[in-house]
Amino acid sequence: MFDKVLVANRGEIAVRVIRALREMGIASVAVYSEADRQSLHVMLADEAVCIGPAPSQDSYLNMEAIISAAVVTKAQAIHPGYGFLSENEKFAQLCETCGIKFIGPSASVISRMGNKSEARNTMQKAGVPVVPGTKEPIYSVKEGKRAAKKIGYPVMIKAALGGGGKGMRVAESEAGFEEMFLSAQLETRKAFGDDTMYIERYVKDPKHIEVQILADSFGNVIHLGERDCSIQRRHQKVIEESPCAQITEALRNKLGRTAVKAAKAVGYENAGTIEFLLDGSGKFYFMEMNTRVQVEHPVTEMVSGIDIIKEQIRIAAGEKLSFSQRDIKISGHAIECRINAEDPERGFMPCPGTIENIHFPGGNGIRLDTHVYQGYKLSPNYDSMIAKLIAYGKDREEAVRKMRSALGETLIEGISTNIDFDYELVNSPAFMKGNTDTGFIQKHFPKYLRK
Repeated sequence: MFDKVLVANRGEIAVRVIRALREMGIASVAVYSEADRQSLHVMLADEAVCIGPAPSQDSYLNMEAIISAAVVTKAQAIHPGYGFLSENEKFAQLCETCGIKFIGPSASVISRMGNKSEARNTMQKAGVPVVPGTKEPIYSVKEGKRAAKKIGYPVMIKAALGGGGKGMRVAESEAGFEEMFLSAQLETRKAFGDDTMYIERYVKDPKHIEVQILADSFGNVIHLGERDCSIQRRHQKVIEESPCAQITEALRNKLGRTAVKAAKAVGYENAGTIEFLLDGSGKFYFMEMNTRVQVEHPVTEMVSGIDIIKEQIRIAAGEKLSFSQRDIKISGHAIECRINAEDPERGFMPCPGTIENIHFPGGNGIRLDTHVYQGYKLSPNYDSMIAKLIAYGKDREEAVRKMRSALGETLIEGISTNIDFDYELVNSPAFMKGNTDTGFIQKHFPKYLRK
């Protein structure tokens, strides 16, 4: 097992990883930008190293600075969290070259699966159903238009690298394609330092279902059930839950088996997520693989009893999975609401600033993952998510009731947040019935999208 691990991230995921390391008796090293000097992950870590100014490209995307911090502090491994460099094969390769263990899959697997275009081709060869789309990377509007015409409109334009809803646009027709493509490509370049795109057929209002997998270096691959991540705004997930309320046990088992098959096809190692689109007829299609831990991993932890972060670390240290698929028992229901510093009344405009007063809920079945505190100053340089509120119950109805209560008790003053918006969502009759798909907000809360 490692003696010391560097956490190459910020915010709540950095705090989450540092806590896991502490519980495992492993020393932690935080890296931070000048804007994050007073961040909670810096205070909790055993050591902390400043890696540059506020802009991500000068700090959290600065590979050389992060590797230097690991070398100076004698960290044996790096946990990348999600976002930033977590799905960057160059960074994973650099870690390997420098003799530092990257807590995630190998650089070659990230290249194959992190690159969405390459992942689609790999899955097709493995017999996993995929949404029709491009096989080769797209770099220009001209190439994109040619591909879109062949696939048929509407199409989804996506970043080949990265995730988190960044670099994604829907083009309804050729008339709007150029604007959508250039907008998505610019966002991709800023978020991931890459402008490679790919295009696929747009499946309207499907369910977004993802399956959490764990794989060790001994060839063992298991899944921890599925998550329903259908409620989204601008391709950013808002509410996630596990298990999915509206699929049969037969379909659930088939999704799990397919996810394991997909991971085995590329010799996957560590934690990962296979994402599917599920249409109204019950057919599902591989969408992409996230070669990292997901923002929404807590809901899976709550229903499976497995600490995914600790398993990541154990696998990276060369340990064998201590459980098999038959040991995994999904129990109860968990729901996660993302709390963002944004104003729904003004088109979800980000609202950085100082948190003047804060109160988070507690109680049986309530979990709160965050990095903020009273007096904390939110920087405009980073993602607006400030907390994840998770509710667990013996069934979905109880989990929903607990989430309603927890949201009603949550108080954050000094900045605008989406707490009231989340409260509206979980109180809607359609949500209670589980009638969710990726068009949920557009159908039931269009007032927010018109602002």
